[in-house]
Amino acid sequence: MTIKNLVQTLSDKLRHYKMMLATAESCTGGMIATYMTDIAGSSAVFERGFVTYSNEAKHDMLGVPTALIENHGAVSEDVARAMAEGALAKSRAHIALSCTGIAGPSGGTKEKPVGLVYIGVAIKGGTTQIYKIIFDGDRDAVRAQTVHYALEKAIEALE
Repeated sequence: MTIKNLVQTLSDKLRHYKMMLATAESCTGGMIATYMTDIAGSSAVFERGFVTYSNEAKHDMLGVPTALIENHGAVSEDVARAMAEGALAKSRAHIALSCTGIAGPSGGTKEKPVGLVYIGVAIKGGTTQIYKIIFDGDRDAVRAQTVHYALEKAIEALE
């Protein structure tokens, strides 16, 4: 399925359940929010997007504890969870998507290679799901795959 098809499917599900989405994006820099708002009528299903590229933004905008970032790194399961839950807490949304990763071409290490991404899906009143994946390709490919995968996981969470 293309990203546009995934966005339409997610929007339809959100509309059906009378839910709104918020995003907390780091490595994708707001790409999920852009795709969501490309659809006419998106204001019925898209509440807001947080682009929290820096560690300070993650803390200031989403309430991610600085110690969490210092202890686990910005690209970690714990930070992805805090980002998704922070987006829910700081919005009127019912579901939140977060993504944090290393898109490259630099910044990777043996423990955290280029392409490593954590995606969080939080639903109000539910448990937050975290997905760890390593994507192949250049920066554009990693970012596009992150958007695609995150949208798939949000759809799955609503099914």
